[in-house]
Amino acid sequence: MATFISVPLKKSSEVDLVKPLSKFVTATYPAGEEQTEYIRAVEELNKLRKNALGRPLDKHESSLEIVLRYYDQLCAVEPKFPFSENQLCLTFTWKDAFDKGSLFGGSVKLALASLGYEKTCVLFNAAALASQIASEQNLDNDEGLKTAAKYYQLASGAFSHIKDTVLSALNREPTMDISPETVGTLSLIMLAQAQEVFFLKATSDKMKDAVIAKLANQAADFYSDAFKQCQYKDNLPKYFYFQEVLPVLAAKHCIMQANAELHQSVLAKQKKRFGEEIARLQHAAELVKTVASRYDEYVSVKDLTDRINRSLTAAKKDNDFIYHDRVPEVKDLEHIGKAALVKATAITPPLSQKFTDVFEKMVPMAVQQSMGVYGQRKAETVNRLVGTMREATNLCNGVLASLNLPAALEDLSGDSIPQSIAEKARSIVQQGGLQSIEQLIKDLPELLTRNREILDESLKMLDDEETTDNELRSKFNQRWNRTPSGDLYKPLRTEGANFRSVLDKAVQADQVVRDRYNTHCDMIALLCKPESELNAAIPSANPTKTLQGSEVVSVLRAQLAQLDELKKERETLEGEIKGVTFDMSTVFLTALAQDGAINEEQLSMAQLDQLYSAYNQRVQASLRTQEQVLGQVQTSHQEFSSLKQSNTEANQREEVLKKLAAAHDSYVEISSNLREGTKFYNDLTEILLKFQNKCSDIVFARKTERDELLKELQQSIAREPSAPSFNVPAYQSTPAAPAPGPGGPTPAPRTVFNQPPQQPQQNQPKPQPPARPPPPAFTPQAASSTPTNAPPAGTPTNNPPPMVPPSQAQGPPYPSYQGYPGFFQMPMGYNPYASYGQYNMPYMQYQGAPGQGGYPGAPPAGQPQPYPGYPPQPQQPYYPQQ
Repeated sequence: MATFISVPLKKSSEVDLVKPLSKFVTATYPAGEEQTEYIRAVEELNKLRKNALGRPLDKHESSLEIVLRYYDQLCAVEPKFPFSENQLCLTFTWKDAFDKGSLFGGSVKLALASLGYEKTCVLFNAAALASQIASEQNLDNDEGLKTAAKYYQLASGAFSHIKDTVLSALNREPTMDISPETVGTLSLIMLAQAQEVFFLKATSDKMKDAVIAKLANQAADFYSDAFKQCQYKDNLPKYFYFQEVLPVLAAKHCIMQANAELHQSVLAKQKKRFGEEIARLQHAAELVKTVASRYDEYVSVKDLTDRINRSLTAAKKDNDFIYHDRVPEVKDLEHIGKAALVKATAITPPLSQKFTDVFEKMVPMAVQQSMGVYGQRKAETVNRLVGTMREATNLCNGVLASLNLPAALEDLSGDSIPQSIAEKARSIVQQGGLQSIEQLIKDLPELLTRNREILDESLKMLDDEETTDNELRSKFNQRWNRTPSGDLYKPLRTEGANFRSVLDKAVQADQVVRDRYNTHCDMIALLCKPESELNAAIPSANPTKTLQGSEVVSVLRAQLAQLDELKKERETLEGEIKGVTFDMSTVFLTALAQDGAINEEQLSMAQLDQLYSAYNQRVQASLRTQEQVLGQVQTSHQEFSSLKQSNTEANQREEVLKKLAAAHDSYVEISSNLREGTKFYNDLTEILLKFQNKCSDIVFARKTERDELLKELQQSIAREPSAPSFNVPAYQSTPAAPAPGPGGPTPAPRTVFNQPPQQPQQNQPKPQPPARPPPPAFTPQAASSTPTNAPPAGTPTNNPPPMVPPSQAQGPPYPSYQGYPGFFQMPMGYNPYASYGQYNMPYMQYQGAPGQGGYPGAPPAGQPQPYPGYPPQPQQPYYPQQ
């Protein structure tokens, strides 16, 4: 490992940002130049992610600039899209930077539908890359020192920012590499290295020894804090990365402390405190000796050791022959001061110097949501004003129809169709008559059924996915640690319940329109007939021509003309009210920039009151005028009715004319209601299709997340041990390490593997292997009469005697023990199969058939057969001797 510590990068899986973000842009913004620009921006964002995460990065500032620019763009785009599990769901998968996994289980990774998770991991990579760039700098020149200090402080600030924000950004337990404990430790390490760079800069600039001593002592303090953070956290030493880092931190602590003592000794010499000088140099020599004996494979201290030893030798010589100053104990020395010149860089986007927001023209989601609510408030205001005027007009038409006006003034002959009735009949025929209404009524159920099917299908997708999620949760229990679908789908189910309520109300409104049509369909059909048939259907009455020139008729006609003029003014006023426009986005953006939040209700109500207060006054004035004129019409009509000759025929004729006038008004209203209902269902279909797409997207994202989690669970199951654990023999265990002392961290051993710091290997007694079993007495069962304990003359005696097999298999004959080399050459002439229980038959010498001679050159019976061409070998022990 290099002298300076760097952090490895996290790796991410590929994510397609174009499809979901473009889908949101298309659904949110109308087709046009603005939408096209936003889709291009989405493609640019996807390209930026591939450049930052989809390829290996060089340890260069240009690579860091790419990562920082992507991080800045994520910060800028976060408030402009509704990134969440139940809205715009994008699942990001990242692997643990330190845990390399196993052969079958793979590395640890986490997939989350959270942009905050993506930002955290990208910032981690920026910090890791900054540490790598700093570690690659040439520290022999000022430019390299400045660059290294800059990027170590940037890395420290980034890790510290992750420590403060990761839990709130993820809302669940993160992987260990981005956990607060881990990134907090990394932040301390980077800060210590930045302080060391400042120490090197002060040394190269030959600053005063007092300053250099304080800088070195502060660096030693930082390294001590980082070492303790690594050593005392239970979850850190399991990483091989931290096992390698621990010795470096311990060595750096000792080196910086030694440098501080060295430079402080110079100050002591200047102040003629020669005993203090020697004490400090002796302490420094002990520190570098510890580093040289334990950590020489990580950090070289040869030059520093030589410098300290030369200074110590000269100081001792001068003191022994000249000054004879008392050398104090190290604990009695005055503490060296500290000077911290480094500070973790604050993470405030934009961090990139070349950052430009590709979504600059897109307003934030807070403004978009406020604009949506403002649009609803505006629509409610417009509908209220327009509805008030339409209700007043319908009331006026109903009053006039009940008085048979203006037909009563036109029907003075008593036998012809009044002009107003004839115009109403022609109007109905031009609008399509009964057929158009019946066709509209027929289309409504089909539109309703289509909307219900879309809504039912959308909710069914949620139900099916939730059922699957619940089944897997009950199967895996706590291991199934993702957000429950039931909690995640609550907003969508609430939205779906609102849509169903809207459809139920629409069904009721459809029935009201249908009932009104059934009430007036006969008279509407009569108005659709030819003029001759219509005239024949209207009863005739005695003429009242004497009233044609009367004053009351003239007054009534003037009042009716005034009402007609009032209706035309309302139509104009309705158009003006619907045409009012105002861009509230600037108001909301200003409020968001000034206050950091938007009080939508207050701002919207104030603006709407300003826009529509004048129109509201005009509508109220129109209502008051209508009320006054209708009162005058009723008074005049009473006088007109008293002058008319009343008889049965006249009453029947007037009643029919009233029904015809009412039928016309109902036709107009029913046609309007049916067209509004058709438009409502068509608009609702588009809204429900968007709702269906939203449900489909989140279900697809949940299925993808489910597959990833199932794969991860299978890998974790594969990593679990398949057999129960067993006790390690006592001679294979190592003694526990002593607890760290109060004076600072206990230096770590040269190599650390899943164990706390302990004494160097060379200082520990080597465990003794088990004793070799004694050779048993063995008597062949079917052999010659030669005694086995008295070998015949000339028989080689240097071969080991046979061994009695053990009662069960003992494993391989040459095991590897901790602290011993893993393999030794097998002794010649040794039979390894003798140690296995299955080969428990004694060695039988070859018995030839009667009359058959032995092999040529074979030894006499009862003598062992040596290997041909090999001299007899000396007996070797079973275990290798140390």
